[in-house]
Amino acid sequence: MAVTAPARASTGPEIGLRKERTLRGDAWRRLRRNRAALIGMVVIGLFAFLAIFANVIASDPTLNIVTGNNNRPPFWVNEGEEISKFGSREYPLGTDSNGRDLLSRLAFGARTSLIIGIVPTILVVLMGLSLGMSAGYSGGRTDNLLMRFTDVIYAFPDLLFLIIMMTAFRDTALGRPFGGLFLIFVALSVVSWTGIARLIRGQVLSVKEKEFVEAARAVGSSRVRIMRRHLLPNILAPIIVWSTFSIPGYIIGEAALGFLGVGMRPATPGTPSAFPTSWGVLLQEGYTGINANPWILVWAACAIGLTTMAFTFVGDGLRDALDPRQKH
Repeated sequence: MAVTAPARASTGPEIGLRKERTLRGDAWRRLRRNRAALIGMVVIGLFAFLAIFANVIASDPTLNIVTGNNNRPPFWVNEGEEISKFGSREYPLGTDSNGRDLLSRLAFGARTSLIIGIVPTILVVLMGLSLGMSAGYSGGRTDNLLMRFTDVIYAFPDLLFLIIMMTAFRDTALGRPFGGLFLIFVALSVVSWTGIARLIRGQVLSVKEKEFVEAARAVGSSRVRIMRRHLLPNILAPIIVWSTFSIPGYIIGEAALGFLGVGMRPATPGTPSAFPTSWGVLLQEGYTGINANPWILVWAACAIGLTTMAFTFVGDGLRDALDPRQKH
C-alpha cells in the first residue's frame, strides 16, 4: 500500500511576500507619529503658502501709501471714537503708519524671511560638504590645515561680522540687488559653515574605515566616486537635521539685522518688487512706533516666533525619526 505525503495546507500567495520595511519608510512612520513635528510642518506649510501667493493675498501688491488710513487696529478692535481707530475687514490685521495693509506686508515678509532661511542653508551645506569631506577623507596635513582655517573663521563673532558686512557694502553693487537680499546671503554664508564642516568631518571619519569603503577602494573607485556614492549617502541624516535647525537661526539673524536698522532695505511704496519688505523691517518699524500702533510689532514677533518654533519641532522630529536606535 502506497503511502501518500500529507497535503500542504494552502495559505494563499501572500505567504513570504510580506513587504519589507525600508529605512526611509520606518523614518517616515516615526515622523508621522510625532505630533509636534506634524504641527510644525503644517505651520511651515501655511507660511510657505503666504509666501508663494503673496501677490494674490495682498490687497495692494505694490504696498502704496494710503493717506488717512494709518495705524488701524485689527478688524475686531474698536478704539476711541475716531473712524481711523476702528478696525476694518478690508484690513484684517490692521494697517501701518502709512496706511498699508499689515496682512499684505506679513505675506511679503514671509517670502523674504523664508528665502533668507533656505538659500544660505543650501550655500552653507555645500561649503561644509566640500571642506568637511575633504578634511575627513584626506586626513593628515590636509585635515590639519583645513580644520585650523575653520577654527579661525569660527572664532570671529558672527553678529559683528554681519553688521560690518551690511554697513560696509550696503551701498555698493553687492548690496543693491533685491534691497540687500543678495548681500545678506553672502554675509550669512561666509561665517556659518564652520559648524556643519566640523559635523561632516566627524561623520566621514567614522564611516571611511567601514568595510564597504575599503571594498570600493579595492576595486579601484576614484576618490570623488567614493565620497559621492558611498560616504555622502551614509552621512545625510545628521546633515538634514542640522539644516532644519539652521533655518530658524538665519531667519532670526535677518530679523536682528532689520531691528538694528542695517538689514534689508524695504522697497519704495508703489514700486513693484518681489521682496518689498521683511519681518525684520516690520520689527524695527513696530518698535519705533510702538506707542502709536503696537500691532505691527505683535504680528512680526508672532510670525518669527511661530516659524522658528515650527522648524525646531520639525528638526526634533527628524532627529528622532532618522535615529536607528528609535526603530522599536
